Amino acid sequence: MPLFVGTSGWQYKDWRDVLYPPALPTTRWLEEYATHFTTVEINNAFYRLPTRDTFARWRTRTPPDFVIAVKASRFLTHIKRLRDPEEPVHRLMTHAAGLGDRLGPVLLQLPPTLRADPALLDACLSHFPTGTRVAVEPRHESWWTPAVREVLTAHAAALCWADVLSRPVTPLWRTADWGYVRFHSGRARRRPHYGRQSLSSWVHRIAEAWPDESDVYAYFNNDPQGAAVLDAMLFARTARAAGRTVTRTPHHLPPMRPRPSR
Repeated sequence: MPLFVGTSGWQYKDWRDVLYPPALPTTRWLEEYATHFTTVEINNAFYRLPTRDTFARWRTRTPPDFVIAVKASRFLTHIKRLRDPEEPVHRLMTHAAGLGDRLGPVLLQLPPTLRADPALLDACLSHFPTGTRVAVEPRHESWWTPAVREVLTAHAAALCWADVLSRPVTPLWRTADWGYVRFHSGRARRRPHYGRQSLSSWVHRIAEAWPDESDVYAYFNNDPQGAAVLDAMLFARTARAAGRTVTRTPHHLPPMRPRPSR
């Protein structure tokens, strides 16, 4: 089983001339993206949960090996703050079921002001259908306790390993037999890009935690200037050089028209 490498979303205007040819209409960007990558994380589901029909259309527009991770709606994580999770989890999963076999993990990104509540997290995770891969990204330091780790492990939910400015901002706990990593912003000279050394360190961390046959999902969320695309390419090359099996990523990007000087 491979290291799935992709980006957090695909619809960014400044990716034209980076990943997308200048004449390609935006309505064809998903198809173009899927020729270069095997996976994507759907970020816009956080702001407005797509309909089941929209998810189903994404399924028909992508190849059979494509995997779509879904960021849970902010209604569940930020408005309800994990309380009364039965209805929002059911609605999320009913809509996402339109992806069929393209559905990958579900990401719960918690508000930075939400303090640890292991019982609340346990209740929320209990409402996901059996077999659903759920990754949890807490953003308040109070979550780093043995009780939280036990809840994640009991549900085979992955602690999302998050990187900000080229360093981990979460503990490197392995709480499931699969992993989930998010790259938010690097600190290479051309920010928000990541440097080669930083990405090499992440390949090493992943290799220490999971064997090559385990599924690990890695998404680059540093979308400005196409940094996510270029960093995903470099990360994949680095992982392959270290002996990891990696999903489809671009080996090179086609030459685009020169950008106007500013």
